[in-house]
Amino acid sequence: MQIDKLRKCFDEGIRNGERHKGLRKIRLGVQEAEQHMQKAIHNFEAISEFRKINFSDWSASAAFYTLYHGLLAILCLEGYESRNQSCTFAYIAKMIQEEQLHSLSEEDIKEIVDFDVTHDLEHSSSFLDIRETMQYSAKTSMKDEAFESLKKRTNVLLNKIQLDYEKLLSKKMDK
Repeated sequence: MQIDKLRKCFDEGIRNGERHKGLRKIRLGVQEAEQHMQKAIHNFEAISEFRKINFSDWSASAAFYTLYHGLLAILCLEGYESRNQSCTFAYIAKMIQEEQLHSLSEEDIKEIVDFDVTHDLEHSSSFLDIRETMQYSAKTSMKDEAFESLKKRTNVLLNKIQLDYEKLLSKKMDK
């Protein structure tokens, strides 16, 4: 099933030029990868900044995109550009299964996005579901406990992403 998903992602990456909505092979993107990692760190800092100005609902989006840009950095090191979240997650899952990533696990990816949750999204703990709940509801703030948990979980996962990123970068530079 994952192979079919990735095949569709690569097919979509061929269509529609720069506005594609899939995965596309690019030249090795060390500079692009570093820019995505810097954006991940920038977004992590935004989590607290949004809270300081009483916009903690946006902290959920910043947390999700912290992790997402870290994953995009890993894809760039592999020579891929993604314009589709489910394609990104599918390719990262493939890398985990093929033991190309050693810090991130399939459980970690499920913590970021759990496509198996289809009911009661408001009570889901995946980052995507928290982001969507905050983004699409009328809520304008997160409770302190929820905010602290979100920030701590984001930090733990970002550290794992950075470890895998650094290992891949080191391998690419040694070649």
